[in-house]
Amino acid sequence: MIRIVMTAIALVAAMTASAIELNDSQRAAIEERIAPVGEVCLQGDSSCGGAAVAVSSGPRSGKEVFDAACMACHSTGAGGAPKLGDVAAWADRIAKGSDALHQSGLQGVPGTSMMAKGGCMNCSDEEVIAAVDYMVEGSQ
Repeated sequence: MIRIVMTAIALVAAMTASAIELNDSQRAAIEERIAPVGEVCLQGDSSCGGAAVAVSSGPRSGKEVFDAACMACHSTGAGGAPKLGDVAAWADRIAKGSDALHQSGLQGVPGTSMMAKGGCMNCSDEEVIAAVDYMVEGSQ
């Protein structure tokens, strides 16, 4: 009986060992199956295999930033945001001056839904200021 149990254990151990030992073609097939689908290359990174995605040649215009980031709230009034073109809603804000409006755009307005940069974290300060100026121009 002990001999049968020992033989069975030896067979299981041998089968387990052979399952772990892979030949080169098996390893290559596994590596190909689990390889990443792609890679991210940033501009200036020379370790990537291909060309990096070009970054914008300059800052976006106020309209471009508005269309990409501000429109969701400032065209619908969501969260109490003054709508673009609503002269009455913008009048008191405009009366505070452009510096105050720019600060509100850059830092957000505590106690309201307006967050810093309107949530556009990939917008530069210059682009946010351009978007604020665009909304002011369209709301006077």
